[in-house]
Amino acid sequence: MEIKLTYSRRQTLSVQVGNLFLGSDYPIRIQTMANTSTNDIDASVDQARRCIEAGAELLRFTTQGLREVESLREIHSQVLTAVPLVADVHFNSEVADAAAQVVEAVRINPGNYSKDASKLNERFVRLLDICREHHTAIRIGVNHGSLSERMMDKYGDTPRGMVESVMEFLRIAVTQDFSDIVISVKASNTRVMVETVRLLVKTMNKEHMAFPLHLGVTEAGEGEDGRIKSAVGIGALLAEGIGDTIRVSLSEAPENEIPVAQELVDYFADEDSVRYDGSVTAEVLDNIGGNAEIRYTSYENNWETFALHAAAECGRLLWEFKATELTLVNPNFSENKLNFLSKDILQASRVRIYKTEYISCPGCGRTMFDLEETIRRVKAATGHLTGIKIAVMGCIVNGPGEMADADYGYVGAGRDRISLYRGKECILKNIPQEEAVEKLLELIAQNQRKASTKV
Repeated sequence: MEIKLTYSRRQTLSVQVGNLFLGSDYPIRIQTMANTSTNDIDASVDQARRCIEAGAELLRFTTQGLREVESLREIHSQVLTAVPLVADVHFNSEVADAAAQVVEAVRINPGNYSKDASKLNERFVRLLDICREHHTAIRIGVNHGSLSERMMDKYGDTPRGMVESVMEFLRIAVTQDFSDIVISVKASNTRVMVETVRLLVKTMNKEHMAFPLHLGVTEAGEGEDGRIKSAVGIGALLAEGIGDTIRVSLSEAPENEIPVAQELVDYFADEDSVRYDGSVTAEVLDNIGGNAEIRYTSYENNWETFALHAAAECGRLLWEFKATELTLVNPNFSENKLNFLSKDILQASRVRIYKTEYISCPGCGRTMFDLEETIRRVKAATGHLTGIKIAVMGCIVNGPGEMADADYGYVGAGRDRISLYRGKECILKNIPQEEAVEKLLELIAQNQRKASTKV
């Protein structure tokens, strides 16, 4: 049967971030995050300018402490008239308070901010008062795997736990009549990400809240894999009218993220493109055994554009119709190339796993090794390990939690030092980077031998 779906943007409050407005009355905004050290002001300003030239409308910087706040003040003075800046704060509420007086927005992580429930209201209201005085917006950002112990104990590492972590803060903000808030709930697993955002929207609706949402698949990776995974998760929600600002998180230079995000925004801004008429057709075919196949047809002749559009459309259809097969049809490309893309979309949608899965962060000012080169080395050494999920994370701030979906983790522990994980357990700590890939292979081989012995 042929499918036709309509598009309608979710209605939200308008939020002002410096001279930029976002929400359903405005275009979907595109943002990225610098991966320079915030204290390297010249490098940070240079990278900020490249991102702005590429089309970034918001730019985030890691802000570990008060020294970074002062560096951000100088960066802000040099790019002030270009785009609003966002301070990315973890652990320390005093740093968030200071940063809110310097830049246009502050991102806080409830998992780090709310360990002590008795002090949560006091600390968050203090931040709200500072933000109100300085006209600063807040992003409440929850990532899968970074929930507080209090939330983990009550809900586990689940979409419900992520949503309740957000709602706890929103309820306080509503009592304080503070509405300049944007929310993000992210995961490297596209299904978890989409399920969590949908649940958050339903929960906010029940409590008559309409805060705008920032979308992203965290630790999506690099190259075509990272682009497809991002398109699957972000596209599924944009097609439902959900999303007011997006970031495509790639383990590459941040300016590379902008054209990918722009392509997704432009695609869903064209309502005809998501109705499955004209040049785009989606069919659901019944297969033997009750499984379903999605057949997607499009005649775009640019491979990168076609791959993004197909991933953005098909992930949602695969989930909705519980399909296990995908056929892509486009006379401009070879059948072999289309088959590989079909498999990549199935894997990004977590419908079928047919090759090694990589979860890698985009890097930030906390990363203390060459992330892009490391990912290339890890892929070259482990690409034959079908079905294994390997995470490459720049630092320990979110690494051990947010790579919880991975079988093995390669995590920055300090300057050119690496810790290796099996699941959530640290097996080797602070080993030299030059030894880390070989040690990772030894760890995987050791566990595979144990598994085969048990069988």
